[in-house]
Amino acid sequence: MIWEISGFIWAFASGSWCNRLLLFAIWSSFFQNVLTLQTPLEPTHISSTSMLEASPPKSGIFRPIEVSPAVVPHYLFPGKSLPPMYPTFPTTYDPVLTGRCPVNFSAISNILDKTASDCNQLYAPVLGNVICCPQFSSLLHIFQGFYSINSDNLVLLNAVADDCFKDIINILASRGANGSIPAICSVKSSNLTGGSCPVKDINTLEKIVNTSKLLEACSTVDPLKECCRSICQPAIVEAALKILGTQSFADNDKNHLGMLNDCKGVVYSWISRTLPHDAANKAFRILSACKVNKACPLDLKQPSEVIVACKNLAAPSPSCCSSLNTYIVGIQKQMLITNRQAIICATMLGSMLQKGGVMTNIYELCDVDLKDFSLQVAVADGQQGCLLRSLPVDLVYDNSAGFSFTCDLNDNIAAPWPSSSSLTSLSLCAPEMSLPALPTSETLGNLGYRGGWTDLFVPILSFFVFGTLLF
Repeated sequence: MIWEISGFIWAFASGSWCNRLLLFAIWSSFFQNVLTLQTPLEPTHISSTSMLEASPPKSGIFRPIEVSPAVVPHYLFPGKSLPPMYPTFPTTYDPVLTGRCPVNFSAISNILDKTASDCNQLYAPVLGNVICCPQFSSLLHIFQGFYSINSDNLVLLNAVADDCFKDIINILASRGANGSIPAICSVKSSNLTGGSCPVKDINTLEKIVNTSKLLEACSTVDPLKECCRSICQPAIVEAALKILGTQSFADNDKNHLGMLNDCKGVVYSWISRTLPHDAANKAFRILSACKVNKACPLDLKQPSEVIVACKNLAAPSPSCCSSLNTYIVGIQKQMLITNRQAIICATMLGSMLQKGGVMTNIYELCDVDLKDFSLQVAVADGQQGCLLRSLPVDLVYDNSAGFSFTCDLNDNIAAPWPSSSSLTSLSLCAPEMSLPALPTSETLGNLGYRGGWTDLFVPILSFFVFGTLLF
């Protein structure tokens, strides 16, 4: 069963415990009836805080949670005055367009709406890597193909690309998106032009590329298979190499890599021109998910102080765990990441510590969980880590509840300590690196928690944030 965990504004998240208890008491008086649901197959979520202490790891079981409405990270407003207690709804208005982009944007309105939602003004900075930027990139591919539908070109001229790019950003902002998407996602109008790719028209591409094979590979992309047994991505690379006029080149050849990426953009344009918009968007998002889950997006600085405090450690040490906690608190403030990214980040940090001489599994000694590597959010009982699912996800907007998104693995799944300081053997497609399985009903029956199969669904009072993101 999924718990609805609502975001609390700064006033609640940073207030005293007395204030929190008072607010909780007021809230709980409105909810006397608790709905009991039978969940024989789904495990119960046991939450834990992000504080790392010198104590043995607590037991926990796996379950996803639904964060709804928009959960506000408690540090997003450092040194700023608190926002008023009003619901957050996207501020919409009529965009001012350049008038020089000859496109009927209403034809791709649904993709624009999805992108504006995924790149919501408040969340874009912390969800850019996983949600916003993949969707924005997909929008540009779809726009590029849509623009060229009545011509032989698969790209835009530079001047037109600049105007259309400005119009896209203005339209998204008018629908509640963050106006800094280009900077957040490192995208420019030149992404619409095909760059240095030598083939930019549909006739030449279709003479060189086996488009039937390309379409068969990418018309339906399996989200569970594509990342480990890729079908669509190799077909796109093969098509890009063919229009580039080569079969391969050295990985360190930056010039050819840039040209390959430009040609891949042209291939994406052809796909989006051929497939329905929704099908193309789904395929592109899956391909993006495969890419983002192959790397740790966090900036892991050299953990020198942790190495000093944790060398030659054989038992729990307050100084070691305190140092490790301080380091992890610093990196977790960067963004929300997926469960698979958290595995990679934890393994990378562990390898850095091992290379510095920390050979003991201090994750276990200091009770470090996967969720500790992701952004911590303010909820009713303190702080909770949130890991996003590795599959493509979107922010969901509701007219009455605001924005929500799904957290996964929000329990005590222990962070993996690498078997060696080398990451060469790390593969999330290998069976031993798969995510923990859901506990069975028999396992739940032995946990002694609320009768095993019985779970309680408790609605939690919500506060919302009004206004725009403050920096």
